[in-house]
Amino acid sequence: MTRALSAVLAIALLAAGCAGTQRDAAPPNQRKQERLAVVRVDPAGAVAILNAYRAGKGLGPVRLDPTLTTMAQRQSDAMAASDSLSHDAAGSFTSRVHAAGLDSVRAAENLGAGYFSTEEAFTGWKKSSGHEVNLVMPEATRVGIALAKNPQTRYGAWWTLVLAAEPEKRRELSAGPLVPVRGNTTFRWGAQL
Repeated sequence: MTRALSAVLAIALLAAGCAGTQRDAAPPNQRKQERLAVVRVDPAGAVAILNAYRAGKGLGPVRLDPTLTTMAQRQSDAMAASDSLSHDAAGSFTSRVHAAGLDSVRAAENLGAGYFSTEEAFTGWKKSSGHEVNLVMPEATRVGIALAKNPQTRYGAWWTLVLAAEPEKRRELSAGPLVPVRGNTTFRWGAQL
């Protein structure tokens, strides 16, 4: 009976370890704290890095966008608070795009953690095929970048880059008058047939 109880307890402890993200119990080491204290997001530098990379691929430039920057900051803050590198940390990407009022044809997001400079973040994204696809999204014209820091987490520095195309232009269609179709009760917009 003692062996059976020990086995059940061991399985329960293993399952509990998989239940969620583990935070560092010990305080962060001195080196990590020093690096984290000086890391800053450089939005102008990020745009310059991204535009140079895109130009090398024959693509047009992007510009810094305050809406996308706010969206990126919320995501970075949520990841830092939850110690979770996840596109769902601040809600699903789709729901966040809609909440930000974006009606873009295309939007994309790159996440990163543990980078201690804007340059390091971009180097990591360029080396990752999925992230690199977003960097060279042909329709992208706007970008937002953000950093959140939390020394009590695994990575300390949490990065988000959001890219988007221009909002779709809404077209006004002149439909004309409502007219009957061939003498019955069906109507359509436009001139008489």
